[in-house]
Amino acid sequence: MRNMDRWLGDGGMPIIEAVGAGFDAYGDGWVTARWSPTPLACNPGGVVQAGVHSVLLDAAMNFAINAGLDGRDRARATLELKAETMRPVKVGDALTVRGEVVRMARQVAYAEAAVRDADGALVSRSTGTFLLHREDDTT
Repeated sequence: MRNMDRWLGDGGMPIIEAVGAGFDAYGDGWVTARWSPTPLACNPGGVVQAGVHSVLLDAAMNFAINAGLDGRDRARATLELKAETMRPVKVGDALTVRGEVVRMARQVAYAEAAVRDADGALVSRSTGTFLLHREDDTT
């Protein structure tokens, strides 16, 4: 398993910290994060925007894929992303995020991620397809 410790916290993307999230643990093909939304994450009505959910879910899936790859292999781009929000969340809510690899193929990876509230209820979820860069790939 690759050492991804330097990507804990904002994952190398300052927007993640700005909206109140931070990655806190990972393993072979999975990652977790904590999230307490900031006002920047919310619309004028005080509810976290679906697009902010999508940013964190996409980042969690990318992190999980990279944690499951060897050497200098990495996720190169998000090819497809589907996100659903089921419950509204507001500034300060205590949330968790988990991303997991579903299938790792040669050129693409499939992953899923979910946001849950303090009671474990599903708040939002996402699936995605990601283009991979393989270090030994000559194309």
